[in-house]
Amino acid sequence: MYRGVQVLALVLVMTSVAGMAVAQTRSLTAQPSMKQASPQASRSQSSRDDFARDREVMVESQILERGVRQPSVLEAMRSVPRHLFVPPEYQDQAYQDRPVPIGSGQTISQPYMVALMSELLQLKPGDRVLEIGTGSGYLAAVLSRIAKDVYTIEIIDSLGEEAREKLARLRFDNVHVRIGDGYDGWPEEAPFDAIILTAAPPKIPQPLIDQLAIGGRMVVPLGSFVQDLQLITKTKDGLEKRNVAPVRFESMTGEVQQPQRR
Repeated sequence: MYRGVQVLALVLVMTSVAGMAVAQTRSLTAQPSMKQASPQASRSQSSRDDFARDREVMVESQILERGVRQPSVLEAMRSVPRHLFVPPEYQDQAYQDRPVPIGSGQTISQPYMVALMSELLQLKPGDRVLEIGTGSGYLAAVLSRIAKDVYTIEIIDSLGEEAREKLARLRFDNVHVRIGDGYDGWPEEAPFDAIILTAAPPKIPQPLIDQLAIGGRMVVPLGSFVQDLQLITKTKDGLEKRNVAPVRFESMTGEVQQPQRR
């Protein structure tokens, strides 16, 4: 979801007064052999509506139960056909509480992580969003159901082309895909009301900070081997930062890793 961007396996345990929530990032090592028994497996996959019940169960048991409450995020998670963003052989796993392989050594993020990061952005209908790391296009599709426009950049050519085609075919017409290094953002479309990164830079690229509007929010996994999922709000006086949870995403690659950029 790069880059480069490939996210290593993680089980993130977040403890609160209410209890324990488990979150996983995209995994490079998700094992196809670990399929769980699922009622979807014997079902025809010809209709998007076949999976409506699975989306509802996903929202109720994985997302609401862990504290995500923003109505627009919940509605987007209920409506976007997640199974169409994974290869056919993995569609029976699409709504499970785990990442799913999408090719090129990448996976589609766990549903809860998608919902959590989306809610942290606190999007409004007129907002414009920049995403660094398109992956399958699923997160961009979810964001597009909440915001006005989503601009997304993918460093892996094959993933970017496939996501562009799929998003167009499914009529996510307010998602705009660019293939390339996300370090410099999308300056001609700036400023953005929200920016989200799906790989961990050692330091936030300055162009992305510059392209975030005053009052805008950025969600980014920041650090090296172990990172903090950070929520950053840009004010007229600077940046306000809040650590949300410890996470493990793959490091962002490309220009951000050049010595002069660190």
